[in-house]
Amino acid sequence: GANGVNDLSEPDWERLRAEFGDQRMLGMSLDAGGHLTHGFRPNISGKMFHQRSYGTDPETGLLDYDQVAAAAREFRPLVLIAGYSAYPRRINFAKMREIADEVGATLLVDMAHFAGLVAGKVMTGDEDPVPHAQVVTTTTHKSLRGPRGGMVLASSEYADAVDKGCPMVLGGPLSHVMAAKAVALAEARQPEFATYAQHVAANAKTLADGLLRRGASLVTGGTDNHIVLLDVSSFGVTGRQAESALLDAGIVTNRNSVPADPNGAWYTSGIRLGTPALTTRGFGAAEFDRVAELVVDVLTSTEAGTTKDGRASKAKYTLADGVADKAKAAAGEMLETYPLYPGLSL
Repeated sequence: GANGVNDLSEPDWERLRAEFGDQRMLGMSLDAGGHLTHGFRPNISGKMFHQRSYGTDPETGLLDYDQVAAAAREFRPLVLIAGYSAYPRRINFAKMREIADEVGATLLVDMAHFAGLVAGKVMTGDEDPVPHAQVVTTTTHKSLRGPRGGMVLASSEYADAVDKGCPMVLGGPLSHVMAAKAVALAEARQPEFATYAQHVAANAKTLADGLLRRGASLVTGGTDNHIVLLDVSSFGVTGRQAESALLDAGIVTNRNSVPADPNGAWYTSGIRLGTPALTTRGFGAAEFDRVAELVVDVLTSTEAGTTKDGRASKAKYTLADGVADKAKAAAGEMLETYPLYPGLSL
């Protein structure tokens, strides 16, 4: 009696899972850096599959391949997902393929966040998912710098099934977006794009080093991709409070879970920063070190607020007078120095 997939009840999904053969999916846990689409129950992938997660080493925050292999042997998934939205390190996809092959799983890699580093040859060899995965999904925006959209790459054994996606599960192709994707992919083949990708990774290290030097705590202790994941617990605030305070100061971040996050996925204990957009504008080492300085200045001036009944709040906060205006002015000066469209007077 349901009108659409969003109207299906849990018993409906249970029947569908049974019809699909009660298939299983294994992906990175959300607090370790995985994504909602990697089998979590609010997403359709978590409704169609029985899902289990693998995490990271509790001491280092790094991916533990032995743990992944053990989970795969126990769970025997149909699909093993590799890839991330908030893991500040690179993955050895050759190892992930070995794990998948051992248990007869299909390796699906989600490279939406780091596709630009793959196209720009920053991630090569075992760190390039394309030669190792049977299926690779990606967006065409984010680090690839194309239009909003996506792509599915597949080996020959899955090509026909992927091609049936249109019109079986999607339709209405947008010709202008297809053309924009072609332009973006052509740009990604140019030497200048490789230079951009190298700068993205180098700037992330500079940003991470600047934060660490000023006493901040980073998940995994740093980065070797484009993501910096800052644990804001040492500042006495939640991720939500940090995100809001920084936004007041003209600095856009997003709150993000950290491994074993005590504040859960809504309030969180971390904020995620990335370097592609500001690298594209022309920011270099000096500018990203200045960004680190501004972030720490704001967070050290932020205090957690209280609820109406006097309990500690995970959302309310106070920011010391003048700090937001000072940081916003500094950020504005940098953006004026590196305008979004240098050839236009806006």
